[in-house]
Amino acid sequence: MKTAFQVRGLATINFYAVDHEGAKKWYSELFGMAPYFSVPGYFEFRLGDYQQELGFIDARYAPGAIPEKPAGEIAYWHVDDLEASLQHLVDHGAKLHLPVTDHSGGKGNFVTASVTDPFGNIFGIMTNRHYLDIFEENQKNK
Repeated sequence: MKTAFQVRGLATINFYAVDHEGAKKWYSELFGMAPYFSVPGYFEFRLGDYQQELGFIDARYAPGAIPEKPAGEIAYWHVDDLEASLQHLVDHGAKLHLPVTDHSGGKGNFVTASVTDPFGNIFGIMTNRHYLDIFEENQKNK
C-alpha cells in the first residue's frame, strides 16, 4: 500500500557534541579532511560513495539539553514532501520533537523536522537538495 509518506534514502545524521571545537578537530583528523561546511554551532562532512552528510551540532543547541549531556543523534531521511510526511508521522502516533526548520536561510535546500516515535526514538525527516543532486547524477549515469 502506497502512502504519502515515503522515505527516499538516508540524507544526514547529526550528532551533538559538548566539545564542539574538539569534535571538529578530532573528526577532521580522523577523516583526513576539514568539514565541507562549518558555521558557529554546526559543521558537516560529506562521506562515502553517495556523499551522505555527517553533521555535528554544539550540544548547547540540543532541545532541552543540559550542556554536559548531549541528546544523542538524529538520522534524517530524505522525503519529497516534508509537511505531508510530518503530518503522516503525527497522525500515526508520533510526537513532534523539532518543528520544520529551514537551515538554508530560506532557500529550502536543507529543511528538517523530527518526531519521537511511540517507543522514544527520534526519527528525522528532511528535504535535502544535496541528496537529490546525487540521486539525479546517479540516474544519469545508469
